[in-house]
Amino acid sequence: MSELSIDLSWNRKEEELSPGKFSSEHQVTYNEQYKVIADTAPDWGGSANNTNPEQALAASLSSCHMMTFLALAAKTKWPVNSYIDHAVAHLGKNSKKQMVVNRIDLNPVVSFDSGFEVSDEELAKMHDRAHRYCFIANTLDSEVEVNINI
Repeated sequence: MSELSIDLSWNRKEEELSPGKFSSEHQVTYNEQYKVIADTAPDWGGSANNTNPEQALAASLSSCHMMTFLALAAKTKWPVNSYIDHAVAHLGKNSKKQMVVNRIDLNPVVSFDSGFEVSDEELAKMHDRAHRYCFIANTLDSEVEVNINI
């Protein structure tokens, strides 16, 4: 099977590592060339200028869902013209009272070539199939809600 990796690098900026008094800003490198600065979510003291793991998780799920949807659409000859999404990761506590991403909402909007139409039911079925076949969705234990926008 495939192995896909990233490189992560963090260095302490403060004189000492003290609870609640250190920066968690770090660099994530994809494919040895694409660098992203990541941090704790702003609600937990991180910078809003950086991404955070919760956003990255929502981005991973959104991207996987889209790629799966497009693969299925191509097989059924749906002429998808564009696909946009606004994914939202929700933080909360699980049954063990641990902080988790307990839900991710996907809000995809799909447009097709002029003259092509699918029913709301057909579109919902395709998104359901995409969710069931998405590798990331199958990895998560949290609730994923796909809000289809027509």
